[in-house]
Amino acid sequence: MGKVTGFLEIDRQDRKYKPAADRIRHYDEFVIPLSEEATKSQAARCMDCGIPFCHNGCPVNNQIPDWNDLVYHGEWKRALANLHSTNNFPEFTGRICPAPCEASCTLNLQDQPVTIKTIECAIVDRGFEQGWVVPEPPKRKTGRRVAVVGSGPAGLAAAQQLARAGHDVHLYEKNAKAGGLLRYGIPDFKMEKHLIDRRVTQMEAEGVVFHYGVNVGVDMNVRDLVASHDAVVLAGGAEQPRELPIPGRELRGVHVAMDFLTQQNRRVAGEPLTTNEPIFATGKHVVVIGGGDTGSDCIGTSVRHGALSVTQLEIMPKPPEKENKLLTWPDWPLKMRTSSSHEEGSAREFSVLTKEFIGEGGAVEGLRCVRVDGKMQEIPDSAFTIKADLVLLAMGFVSPIKEGLLEQSGVDLDGRGNVAADTRAYKTSREKVFACGDMRRGQSLVVWAIREGRQCAHAVDLHLMGETNLPR
Repeated sequence: MGKVTGFLEIDRQDRKYKPAADRIRHYDEFVIPLSEEATKSQAARCMDCGIPFCHNGCPVNNQIPDWNDLVYHGEWKRALANLHSTNNFPEFTGRICPAPCEASCTLNLQDQPVTIKTIECAIVDRGFEQGWVVPEPPKRKTGRRVAVVGSGPAGLAAAQQLARAGHDVHLYEKNAKAGGLLRYGIPDFKMEKHLIDRRVTQMEAEGVVFHYGVNVGVDMNVRDLVASHDAVVLAGGAEQPRELPIPGRELRGVHVAMDFLTQQNRRVAGEPLTTNEPIFATGKHVVVIGGGDTGSDCIGTSVRHGALSVTQLEIMPKPPEKENKLLTWPDWPLKMRTSSSHEEGSAREFSVLTKEFIGEGGAVEGLRCVRVDGKMQEIPDSAFTIKADLVLLAMGFVSPIKEGLLEQSGVDLDGRGNVAADTRAYKTSREKVFACGDMRRGQSLVVWAIREGRQCAHAVDLHLMGETNLPR
């Protein structure tokens, strides 16, 4: 695919960031796109590798070599059509997906994978610029009515696919706007929210009806929702954060990460806060507990607030700087990863267990910690204290929230507390009720949410009509 000898002649070149000293002064995206010619050259590097292992790495089954070849030959509109055939929202994945496809690229055996994520983003951004992304309303209506609960990437994907199949789709969202954690969890400097708004506009033109400010299970009875629709899709995400129940957890200044991130996203959008306790990192020593993407987002936001210092603690050992390709490829490797937020200013500590939050007057002032070995056993005489005025718990999410929606629906849960449903029919234990995304599989990536939303739509359409043309 692409230019036959391109991978031999052209070096990998990826998007760059604006200088940290400039970008930390605002909440706008700071990635500098490649030029059209540079993007075509990068697409030319895609090898005719026989077995496209990138397909193995991409959960939404993107036909990566195909649209790389189309970009190389300047056929951008055809590349966009190909990309949209497997992915409803490539502008989301092109910004916030960690790109497991690139880890699976054959050229990654030499640490020079094709810049798949960058090319994907360039295709869809060009599509919007050229006016090629237009509503695709159905040619006929089925007369069937489907409710989708939750407007994160899984819910949006399911709703768009079902609307295009001709169903009357109603999407219920508890917040004031659509997007789920895309809007309220991921900082604007990683993905600006007008990208969601323009997709919502497209979906409304395709027939999707959005119901905002409706918390199903609280503001609306689940029984009534099921009775008034031919099918209901539960796509409410996995919002229950993993807690750290240690002494001092009740001190002021100790917060779960999503409270901190959501507040800042609401400020940027001009939305009112939903709590009377504003959380700011300005002028504070911040400690972030948890080494994943959410922790990284807390670092970038704290730096923009003007924190005095930011320290990230991770209980796991420090991963290797470079993976052993012969052992890991084409799977996603465990290795040291440094995000743009880390580069903006933070210290990182590995193999650290927090034992207690300490403080006076009801406010946190520090953490008592201890170092642990590879088996999570405390190392003798390794205790130490870290100063902290603000502690953010970013240790992931354990399950969907049970109160309200899930309790009322009466669906069975799996051993991890997620809604029990398989990946073929996506049916729950309740008649007419389906589940997909993080609510079904647990905390995961945006690309997995889109995949499950699309596959769930396929299953719902098949259930309602006895046949379906929707892809899996």
